[in-house]
Amino acid sequence: MSLKIAVIGAGPAGYPAALTAAKLGAEVTVVEKALAGGVCLHSGCIPSKSLLDAAHRFDAVRDIAALCQPTAATAAEEILKALDWPKIQKRQQLVSQKLAAGILAMFRQAKIQYIEGVASFKDAHSLHITQKDQSQELSFDSVIIAAGSTAFVPPPFDKIKDRVYDNSTIFQIPQLPKRLVIVGGGAIGCEFATLMSSLGVEVHLVEMQPRLLPNMDEAVSRLIAQSLQKHGVTLWLGKSVTDAHTEADKAVLTLDQSGTLEAEAVLVAIGRQCNLADLHLENIGLEWNRKGIVGVNPRTLQVKDHIYAAGDVTGLALLAHAGTRQGVVAAHNMCGKSQTYHNEWVPNAVYTVPEVAGVGLTRAQAQAQGLEVKAQKVFMLANGRALTMAAAEGFVEIISDKNTGRLLGATLAGPNASEIISAFTVALQAGFTAEQLQQVIFPHPTVSEAIGDALVR
Repeated sequence: MSLKIAVIGAGPAGYPAALTAAKLGAEVTVVEKALAGGVCLHSGCIPSKSLLDAAHRFDAVRDIAALCQPTAATAAEEILKALDWPKIQKRQQLVSQKLAAGILAMFRQAKIQYIEGVASFKDAHSLHITQKDQSQELSFDSVIIAAGSTAFVPPPFDKIKDRVYDNSTIFQIPQLPKRLVIVGGGAIGCEFATLMSSLGVEVHLVEMQPRLLPNMDEAVSRLIAQSLQKHGVTLWLGKSVTDAHTEADKAVLTLDQSGTLEAEAVLVAIGRQCNLADLHLENIGLEWNRKGIVGVNPRTLQVKDHIYAAGDVTGLALLAHAGTRQGVVAAHNMCGKSQTYHNEWVPNAVYTVPEVAGVGLTRAQAQAQGLEVKAQKVFMLANGRALTMAAAEGFVEIISDKNTGRLLGATLAGPNASEIISAFTVALQAGFTAEQLQQVIFPHPTVSEAIGDALVR
């Protein structure tokens, strides 16, 4: 008899877990309270990249005038005035719908049962599922909890609910505001500052830390700050919002020691939190907090016995691709096929202009661990492909152990950094030294050959 596995959540952690378990011979049921694909597909990664692509197209219209006769500037202005936000939104929604349909098709092909409803634990081997018109019980041998997370919107933003959006609801904003205040200078905040400024919105970005993207290399923070300012974004660094209220059709935010900011809309992008109350984890002896489930093994993803977790609820990395790998590892281990998850090998990427990405340790992180490091760096100004694209902002920095040569990490900024970072992810997982990576032949002319250029420094 095949193993009966329940997967709670059909997002980027849950649906790969389900498909993997089914491929390994398990009888799988997926329970999803919202939409297949989860936040990533419907109000996160995919929608934001669709909107960013649209924004880049309008940037290209501005840039093309420089390659044309003077009359082209007028034509470009007319195109920019004709920007249609509902059409841009519709394009984004169609992409999400197409991908969601693909997930459901894969479920059918793999003979996975899919149930739309809210799951809660009745006991260690059964779920109560509440649906629109009925409820049902589901028994299982093992379970993977991949219930995701929600946007964190603390006070004082509850005072201006009608003017506040989070990183999920911002996609439904009915029209582009004249002025937008973004609170939070992490990946989401910087991406939306890039997006909205390119679409003609006046953007103010507030970050309580002294620099943007505080989890990345300081050189990346400086580069993105300069890029956003060049695109007209006003930065308020080292500032926090202490109060908020509405006046007429505007939100008014009070900044500590810096007066007030007014805007038609406010995007709060200061993080996410887990809210697992509906699952009634107490019925299976588990505890949780806003960071996730307590007691998840960071290598096997096992919580206890036959219970595993994947995605945001693990508290390991709030990244879709991390969740996907966690789901695959959890399914393998649950089915008796041992695999190990390595959080230290999870790359991160921010889709600003230029794109930035990193994996492994930064120079500062390696030094903080007491390692003697070798840093090799090259700027995109020396890269032929970047120059031909008129996109020579950025750099490649490679960090290795000075004594052994072992690669420790890399930081990229430049065109397609989100794609190129995978070369370093592979190298780190393979245990490459800097010398071994230097032997790789990169095609010319490409942005990726900056890796080889850095390694000869």
